[in-house]
Amino acid sequence: MARKSTKQPVKKAGKPARKAPKSPKPIALYYWSTPNGHKISIMLEELGVPYELHPVDIGKGQQFEPAFLKISPNNRIPAIVDPDGPGGRPISVFESGAILQYLGRKYGRFYPQEERARVQVEEWLFWQVGGLGPMTGQANHFVNYAKDDVAYAKKRYTAEVHRLFGVMNRRLATRKFLAGPYSIADIACWSWVLSGSKYAALDEFPHLKAWRDRVGKRPAVVRGKALAAQLRKPMTDEEHKILFGQRAR
Repeated sequence: MARKSTKQPVKKAGKPARKAPKSPKPIALYYWSTPNGHKISIMLEELGVPYELHPVDIGKGQQFEPAFLKISPNNRIPAIVDPDGPGGRPISVFESGAILQYLGRKYGRFYPQEERARVQVEEWLFWQVGGLGPMTGQANHFVNYAKDDVAYAKKRYTAEVHRLFGVMNRRLATRKFLAGPYSIADIACWSWVLSGSKYAALDEFPHLKAWRDRVGKRPAVVRGKALAAQLRKPMTDEEHKILFGQRAR
């Protein structure tokens, strides 16, 4: 059996010992297990950088606590604090799209530097932020959480999810990912497609379904999706009031 040598290395006289490089400080991730939260947990897992989890239980109203509002003034997850931000000083970032762009720029991955390639990624990133996410969220609300049965709203938003899936399906008919190589655009859309597939069956959209499976097999995506999933519980009436009765404070 091979053994490690116990012989001590001989130090050369006159040369001071080198200091070991400092380990990077972890990024603080303020998170709950939702499609927007998954964007950032998946991105951090893909990057393989150290991070520490700070759960924000949105059903209990923890997103309204003053300490969190200093980081995310819109009282929404996700948010991050990077202790090693620009100039070596800490920086906080809120809004999932902005966080993806920040991390992509900082680590030089999943967000191309060449302008034409970057524009493509940004088109689909903002398409998700302005369309796929909000429309799927509204479908989810009116189908599952609205106290009143509003047939028009259900039809309106589930139909829009269906339309948006058609846009993705056409795009993915000729490519593996939304904007060139796998990027923050794919990361942003993936968990929202999982959510939307409850209202628009993916069997109608074979190219989108193949993309969902392709992205979903990535180990980092599996880990990011699973992060803190066990903390979510069925919504109570009190949590419903906290989540859906918000007005300006």
